[in-house]
Amino acid sequence: LTVDQVHAVAQLLPERWQAAVWLGAGTGLRQGEVLGLTVDRVDFLRRSVKVDRQLVTPNRGAPRLSPPKTKASYRTVPLPDSTGFLLAEHIRRFPPADDLIFTMEDGRPIRRSRMGEAWRRAADRAGLPERTGFHATRHFYASLLIQHGESVKVVQNRLGHASAMETLDTYGHLWPDSEDATRDAVDSVLGNLAGWTLDADAVEG
Repeated sequence: LTVDQVHAVAQLLPERWQAAVWLGAGTGLRQGEVLGLTVDRVDFLRRSVKVDRQLVTPNRGAPRLSPPKTKASYRTVPLPDSTGFLLAEHIRRFPPADDLIFTMEDGRPIRRSRMGEAWRRAADRAGLPERTGFHATRHFYASLLIQHGESVKVVQNRLGHASAMETLDTYGHLWPDSEDATRDAVDSVLGNLAGWTLDADAVEG
């Protein structure tokens, strides 16, 4: 997604869910991790979000907080100032219920199906490609990190991938070619050789 597309789909969602889109785009959290986020997991002072659970919404039964998908999914993610501001403003406008930051109007947790339906309507109106789901905000975040020079290991940790190979399999094509970096690395050590010339007599001697 482009920044304009993220903005468009967020604007077309119900107001009380708009910040969820920016949180996904600004931290790379999965949908279940966003919907299961509670106030005590957000440290505005240290500008970070602790991810140690997600909201699970089974077909039968009430939504519940459960452990993340994998061991690697337990992580602390930096909270950008822009995303933190929107999140704080959301909390001010829509006070959490049972500490959950994102809820239905009556305070109940947001079921995955409800968010999915709302997202699809917004995505269609925004002209996004078919089958573009909330997960696209996670791809947006990853591509942004790569574009700004973050390493495979950093992207892996931020997304909560189990291995660097998983990160490379998904996003390897987004890393820029390293030829220019190779040239720059050598030039930084050898310096400017343009003015250096061989002494033919010395070589022959």
